[in-house]
Amino acid sequence: MKKYYPLIVAFGLALMIGFFFPSINFKPNQLATSAKIENTLVPQDITEYLDKPIKVTKLYDSGQLIGVVQDYDKITDLVTKVYNRDYAEKFPNSNIDLGVDIYSVDEMSYYITEDIDDEICNYLEENNLFAIETNMIEFSDTNGVYATIYIKNIDDFYDARNSFLLNFISQSDLDTFAANKEVPELTTYGSRTISVVIKETMNVETALAKPDDILTTYEEVLNYFCYGDNTELEYYTVNKGETVMAIGTLTNGLTPQQLITINPGVITDENQVLEEGMEVNVTYFTSPITVVVKTDRVAQEIVYPENAIYLADSSLREGMSYVYQEDETGLKNVKYEEEWINGVLVGGFEVSSVVTTQPIQRIEYYGTKVIPGIGTGNLRYPVNNVRITCGWYCYPGHTAIDCQDRYDKWSYIYAADRGTIYKTGYTSVGGYYVKINHNNGMITYYGHMKSLSPLAPGVNVEKGEVIGEIGVTGKSTGPHTHFMVQVNGTYVNPCNYLGC
Repeated sequence: MKKYYPLIVAFGLALMIGFFFPSINFKPNQLATSAKIENTLVPQDITEYLDKPIKVTKLYDSGQLIGVVQDYDKITDLVTKVYNRDYAEKFPNSNIDLGVDIYSVDEMSYYITEDIDDEICNYLEENNLFAIETNMIEFSDTNGVYATIYIKNIDDFYDARNSFLLNFISQSDLDTFAANKEVPELTTYGSRTISVVIKETMNVETALAKPDDILTTYEEVLNYFCYGDNTELEYYTVNKGETVMAIGTLTNGLTPQQLITINPGVITDENQVLEEGMEVNVTYFTSPITVVVKTDRVAQEIVYPENAIYLADSSLREGMSYVYQEDETGLKNVKYEEEWINGVLVGGFEVSSVVTTQPIQRIEYYGTKVIPGIGTGNLRYPVNNVRITCGWYCYPGHTAIDCQDRYDKWSYIYAADRGTIYKTGYTSVGGYYVKINHNNGMITYYGHMKSLSPLAPGVNVEKGEVIGEIGVTGKSTGPHTHFMVQVNGTYVNPCNYLGC
């Protein structure tokens, strides 16, 4: 019997508590020490605790409670009022709602709160927490979505995208590819676009967005295609006499069409006469998309003969020589395939070539008493796969041609003709340079070399011999060699000797 005593005592105490304190009823949250809801964006008091829970609507901003709403119709009426007052004219016939980070949740609550609907409306209005239903474009690659923009008019998106593509292909090619047709084969020298691909995916949907985040004009959308979120643009001040082409050459290699695109209303035509002091945007594209263009290029190129054959003639004194057979360059038709990314040539390879005129090797007899150091007067280009990026007087004072190796921008520089290394050195404008005296009244100059030439003054060089490497030293906007020809003390157009 003793083992049941504890149970009997506990049961008796329970009966006594129920008899003497029948009105005690512990409710949820009754032990709270504060009458305010904690951590709300708008202060709100608790006015009454309940025995049973009721359903309430709570409004949140980015996960933080704004407050408990008594009459949600007030919120709806506020949204309509704000649209009619602030956005109906700019975004006609558009749906409006609370901001993308604002959401409501129906929950069960054991207390009643004070009515602060007006204060909640004021909070929403003061912080402009509203969103317009509009077009959302998501940019994605193999790693997923990496950028999102909102556009008022979807036609602006397609028009701006096509305008951006015109920086890299022609309108006729764009129309051809849009119609799923093939570009005609080349029948003469030149190039054709064989494909254009945007590497990324652009998905169009409807979504809510903050009004300030919505691009409302074609110009804004085009600017996004050109530069994405980049706002640090580079400008160039036009000097007297400079052309649209010269500006592109002197800055970031922009074509006239590209300069027209990024300077709307400022540059309208590639032949436009530019005013001195004009500010021109010369920022190269930092686009959120990657436009890959593949082209065919058919060109007539020079075939250089093998090095001259020198035959000793003991009847001639040193320094004397005569030509038995002049060298002549040949010609070949070459087809290349090139790849361009956002207008920048990134690679190319030869598809085929046909020699149309065979080169003729030079045969020369020389006296045994000399090492030939006199130029032939027939020049070759100072680089292979030549691409002239800035011609004779492409801007005032440019008494040279700028030569770039189309496929290897850091390749070798070659002596244009036989001669003697006359001078090597460095200047702040020309960078590392070499001068060759061809001992026939002609001197050639090669600038912007990567480093000082390994050949010392006084060394005789052969035509086509490597004298250095292409660089960007001195005042240079890109890898190339600044090639000048001086005849009897006067600078002349190198193309007079090269054909260009």
